Amino acid sequence: MGPLDIVNHLLNFVAPAAAMALVLVLLGRLVGSRSASAMAGWLRWAILFVVGVAVLLAGLVLWGRDGKMLTYAALVVACATCQWVLVRGWKS
Repeated sequence: MGPLDIVNHLLNFVAPAAAMALVLVLLGRLVGSRSASAMAGWLRWAILFVVGVAVLLAGLVLWGRDGKMLTYAALVVACATCQWVLVRGWKS
């Protein structure tokens, strides 16, 4: 496998986490608090992205392969919980 193939596989591996983070940041006002978070959008995206990649890596280590639906369900739950904490959803 060449270097371009490795980059392609890595980008495809982290794409669900990046998409989930982007959607949650863009629709952040609908999830949790009505007031905007004090932190910048790119920082919230980075935090959600790191959480998502960690969940995907945990699914890869646990089951030995990526793309399991349970891993994607855990990605949704973890990112939604993280978004709820970042927008202080308990205060709404």
